[in-house]
Amino acid sequence: MTTVDAALVERVFRAEYGRTVAVLVRLTGDIDLAEEAVQDAFTLAVERWPASGLPASPQGWIVTTARNRAIDRLRREASRDARHAQAQLLQAPAEPEEVGAVQDDRLRLIFTCCHPALAPAARVALTLRLLGGLTTAEIAHAFLVPEPTMAQRISRAKGKIRDARIPYRVPAGADLPERLRAVLAVVYLVFNEGYAASSGERLVREDLCAEAIRLGRVLRELMPDEPEVMGLLALMLLLESRRPARTAPDGGLVRLRDQDRSLWDAALVAEGQDLVRRCLRRDRPGPYQVQAAINAVHSDAATAAGTDWAQILGLYDLLLALTPTPVVALHRAVAVAEVHGPAPALALVDELDGLERHHLWHAVRADLLRRLGRRHEAVTAYEAAIPLASSAAERDFLRRAADDVRD
Repeated sequence: MTTVDAALVERVFRAEYGRTVAVLVRLTGDIDLAEEAVQDAFTLAVERWPASGLPASPQGWIVTTARNRAIDRLRREASRDARHAQAQLLQAPAEPEEVGAVQDDRLRLIFTCCHPALAPAARVALTLRLLGGLTTAEIAHAFLVPEPTMAQRISRAKGKIRDARIPYRVPAGADLPERLRAVLAVVYLVFNEGYAASSGERLVREDLCAEAIRLGRVLRELMPDEPEVMGLLALMLLLESRRPARTAPDGGLVRLRDQDRSLWDAALVAEGQDLVRRCLRRDRPGPYQVQAAINAVHSDAATAAGTDWAQILGLYDLLLALTPTPVVALHRAVAVAEVHGPAPALALVDELDGLERHHLWHAVRADLLRRLGRRHEAVTAYEAAIPLASSAAERDFLRRAADDVRD
């Protein structure tokens, strides 16, 4: 019999919470009831499993227990709707359906959480709450908002799903690409908030990066034929592979060109590159796939000097055609500087509109001006970037860069 402690139950919770909530949402049609029943089931697991041992099917035990808890609650309610929901639960099988059906439930829940009728911030919060099993306090802490604010955000999102009768299903046909983009955007937003925290003292929030990658793996498992799903997972893995080298011992930011590449996670690099190659064979390019390919080229180079910038520039040309935004054009200008020099790159940067409030625009200009020997203008550009940077690590990096140019 397997020894069971709180840590083991916690691992089962993280692995099974999202799919179990998905099953209960299908059975009950009520997100709040499903959540409470699943939480009750895990509380009971903490009490019973240490004595009885790990069940042969932990998820089956949790689903059956949660189903019974939901029935108990519905029996205590007198409304007609509650009796109807109870009847549905009583007719459902005691054990979860085959894996494929469970996967479908989870996919439906992801698309429900990311419905375009919900505000973007609510989509992120609800996805982390229902699919990731994060507590409201954990989500509030991750995004640096008060817990009551986050609780209200999640509650309103659930109410919107209920009142607007947002369907619990995966969209079909012509609606799928647009809805899938919303789902991928939410997962990538979670990852970006972990990879380059929008505020606070820390540059990286490892827990959010890990949760986004876990959700990316879930999506790839559920939608293996969607190349953009594969591309997003590849992109996150390749970026995550550099995390050990992105910060100095004092917590400061280390630029890509200055990173010790021996610290990169070779296993994540290999997995990400393999996914990029699979995407290339599909020959259905999309923005996440192209960004992953750009980062795969970076990871191919043993040193910064060995980077194939011409190939990266070609990929940015493709990305700009797919996503013609000023931010993509700014990143493309960085590649232009490496291939054709800082002068033509600076001309491109100065032509961009709408980025004056973004610290990265000023930082790129500052670096190009420094390389052109225009030191006073470079310092001015760095000083303009500093107050616009949201994290303390980025502000410290920009201050050091400005001081280096002055000296």
